[in-house]
Amino acid sequence: MHLQSVGKRFANGYAALEDFSLSVPPGQFVSLIGPSGCGKSTVLSLIAGLAEPTAGALSWGERGKPDIGFVFQEPTLMPWATVAENVALPLTLAGKPVDIADQLAKVGLAAFAGAYPRQLSGGMKMRASLARALAAHPSLLLLDEPFGALDEITRFDLIDQLLALWQEQRFTALFVTHSITESVFMSQRVVVMGERPGRVLADIPIEEPYPRLPDFRAKGRYAAWCGRVLDALRAAS
Repeated sequence: MHLQSVGKRFANGYAALEDFSLSVPPGQFVSLIGPSGCGKSTVLSLIAGLAEPTAGALSWGERGKPDIGFVFQEPTLMPWATVAENVALPLTLAGKPVDIADQLAKVGLAAFAGAYPRQLSGGMKMRASLARALAAHPSLLLLDEPFGALDEITRFDLIDQLLALWQEQRFTALFVTHSITESVFMSQRVVVMGERPGRVLADIPIEEPYPRLPDFRAKGRYAAWCGRVLDALRAAS
């Protein structure tokens, strides 16, 4: 996936992105971080095809455009459908066989297949949203601050589950977050964006092996990586 000198200006004149360039090879986990309003979510919208760039180009390389899964800030589950029905939705719409029991088990929702969204906690709703995005086994997963509203314990648990799924399935992941610690713990690269109009100011490789266990957060190396990202963010503001 390649974005080359991409710009996005809306009809009202609002410039969200300018000269934004980013390449993400297949199977990599990359986080986008930057000040509020710098265009992080706009990048995901352009990649997903929900909007069109007004400058530059988006290309996919030899493999062509991948199947894309999208996890939004809010779970956006259908309130009248069960967890199983919500997770199965992409398969149902595509006319593919529906068997999501394994997917529910992988996100810890096997016992809640027949529950409705109103019966779930915020963390469980996000688990269902993640399972739905991965139900059709996309090769590219876009995540727009999916854990921002969750308590710390739930967030850590979901981070661990997402990383386990990524290591198992090896989809490409582009993760938008405001959290330095979250981006460093999860990613192979942290891409720092500058204030609007958004552009890339730093591209920091997190040279640490996987799996990243919880004790990694207590290591001096982790603090050092977080410090590098913080310095880049301060320069971006």
